[in-house]
Order: sequence, then structure tokens, then C-alpha cells
Amino acid sequence: MVVLGIETSCDETCASVLCGCDRVLSNIVSSSLSLHAPYGGVIPEIASRAHLEVIVSVVDAALKEARVAPKDIGLIGVTQGPGLIGSLLVGISFARALALAWGVPILGVNHVRSHLYASFIEKKILFPFVGLVVSGGHTSLYRVKSLSHEEIIGSTRDDAAGEAFDKVAKILGLAYPGGPVIEKLAKQGQSDAFVLKCDCGSGIDFSFSGIKTAVLYKVRDLKKVYGALKKETIADICASFQEAVVRDLVAKSIRAVHAAKAKTLAVGGGVAFNNTLRQRLASACQKEGIRFCIAPHEYCLDNAVMVASLAARLFRSKKHKGRVRLDPLTG
Repeated sequence: MVVLGIETSCDETCASVLCGCDRVLSNIVSSSLSLHAPYGGVIPEIASRAHLEVIVSVVDAALKEARVAPKDIGLIGVTQGPGLIGSLLVGISFARALALAWGVPILGVNHVRSHLYASFIEKKILFPFVGLVVSGGHTSLYRVKSLSHEEIIGSTRDDAAGEAFDKVAKILGLAYPGGPVIEKLAKQGQSDAFVLKCDCGSGIDFSFSGIKTAVLYKVRDLKKVYGALKKETIADICASFQEAVVRDLVAKSIRAVHAAKAKTLAVGGGVAFNNTLRQRLASACQKEGIRFCIAPHEYCLDNAVMVASLAARLFRSKKHKGRVRLDPLTG
């Protein structure tokens, strides 16, 4: 079955064509990031207007790259939430229109669940597993027993990890988004230059608001004494901050796998693009004898491949007969 995926939950307009759950025929992403950068964050109205302007050309490009025609499509998968309401409305409305015009089934899927299963594209799913979704809006740990049954066992009590990266970058006067620039500068700094930590007890919940505030106070104190921060100092802060966040994510992920009595850790989401996090998770899993699955870099950030893949799995497992249906398990 050939599946068309559409993703418009935030600021990327994405379309992808898959053959089945795993064979990627195309992956098109149009980002409006440059429009939001001057504001230091995503502006919902700008995002939804950008989706309206490019969604037709993005889907058309995905079909052409995959060398398929509308008559070849057997299912349309679309992100139905969570996300920005205006952005989601554009994708869902367009997907519904295509489904009606082409006479094919449509299945809405959950954006976070898509990230959760992105690590299994071209890999076999072995249940049960523990999944870590770590992005700008979410930092959660799941115990997953089957395709239709997952349970949140740990989550952030305040900021998501990606949000903390963005806010720390803003405090340091760096560009948006903060993740890539902090990772780059961290390579030039000393990770033990400043004592920073993510303190949320010994469980598997997360908290990143405190470390963001600690960086804010540290920067204020340094500026009072030295004036403008040197490049070396900024690099040291970036390295120390990244080290604390990565250490916390790794420790609690491993703890969650043992608590759930699982043998696999699956990781997805925008922050999973961070190479330091990827390497440390891989090393920890190898040490603990845990199977480690992480989404490829191109599927960590928002994309329609993960949407099409999950839609195909859900459709196949439920054997949908309806022509237009949104997945009742998502919302």
C-alpha cells in the first residue's frame, strides 16, 4: 500500500510518500523558520499562513519525487494533534479534501506518537519498549506494550528540554532555535566549567525550568563583574548546560527501561538530533544491555515520514473499512 503523509503541526509543512510502513519514496519539508527567527519563537499566525502558501506545492513535490499519481495512493495519514490549531487546520482540511477527491481512506495520527515510532522506520518493533520523546514541546517517557497501548511513566513538570535550549540561547544572546547553536558552541567549551544540574528528585520525571533560571542568574552575575561575556565563557556555559541536560535525560531513560522491565529504548523528537545525546544514550544502553533505537537525524525534526509510517501501521492493524476516519486513539 502506498501512503501519503501530511504534517503541519508547527512551522514545517511536510509531505511524504511511503510504500508500506518503511520504504520511503519521498520526504519533502518546507520550513518557515526564517520567518519566526526575528521573534525568537514560532508565531502561530505566521506559521498557519505559511502552510497555506506552500502545502499544495509541497504535496505535489512529494508525489513527483516518489513518482506516484493520486490513483496509486491507498491511504492518507495526517497529523491531527497536538500542535498549533491554525497550522493543524490547514493540514487536516487539505488531507480531507484530497481523500474526498481521490476516494481514499484518511487516518489522523498523534504527532507525539509519530515521534515515538520514528525510531522504528526500517527497524522491527519489539514490544514492550520504553520510548523517550524529547522535543521543543514535549519531554516524556512512555511504557509501550503494543501499537495501541502506551502509558506515560515520566514527563516534564515545567519546560520541555528543547524549550530550555531555546530559552538559554536567548539568555546568552544566541540565535533561534537554540539547540543547534548551543551544541555547536558546547564543542568549544568545558562541560565542567560551571556547576549546573536538572534537579527533579530520583524518579523519572523531568524539570528544566530550574537550570534555565540558574543560567540566567549566572549570566547576570558574570556580567556584573566582567561586563560583556567573552566567547570562551559563553562556550563554557553552553557546554555545562548541555552536559547537565544530557546527563539527566540519559540517567532517567535508563532508569525507566529497568523500571518497566523492558529491553528496548526508542528515542525520537527534535532534541534527539543532538549528537552528544545520541552518543551518550547509545553508550549507556550498550553498557546496560539495552537495545537502542533512535530516529535517524532526518526523522527527528518534524516530518511526514513518521506520520505516514504510523498511519500505515495503525490502518493495517485495525483493518479500517471506513473511507474517512480519524484515529480515535489520538487527539
